[in-house]
Amino acid sequence: MAAVAFNNKRSFCYLGESAALNIINEEIVIASGAGVLDPGTVIAKITAGEKYVPHDTALSNGAELPENAAILGHAVDATDADVKTVATVRGPATINGNMLTYKAGMSNAAKIAVRNALRAKGMAVLPQHAGE
Repeated sequence: MAAVAFNNKRSFCYLGESAALNIINEEIVIASGAGVLDPGTVIAKITAGEKYVPHDTALSNGAELPENAAILGHAVDATDADVKTVATVRGPATINGNMLTYKAGMSNAAKIAVRNALRAKGMAVLPQHAGE
């Protein structure tokens, strides 16, 4: 019998105490080609066009910048088309850092830079070393 995979990443699984959800979250667009993304994925805004993709230090379109980071609220499939969804873009909020998903291969230094940028926006990412 095949093993059953369980994904416990429900919508906004990373969010702890926060201000009113309509203050910390915004409607955003995930760019076509971004693929299938889970709630809690660290995304970043592309400077031109204002769409989001997974945060990636190898890019040069704005999505490599930690200060453009946000956290995806819902699971989406943006493989073939843009997807309108919601992300946590500012605080005050407490974030369960153990529920965040980073692009595969991201260095610990890059993860720390993103967490620091999120903290600068009022999102307390706890524990301090989650994901390293």
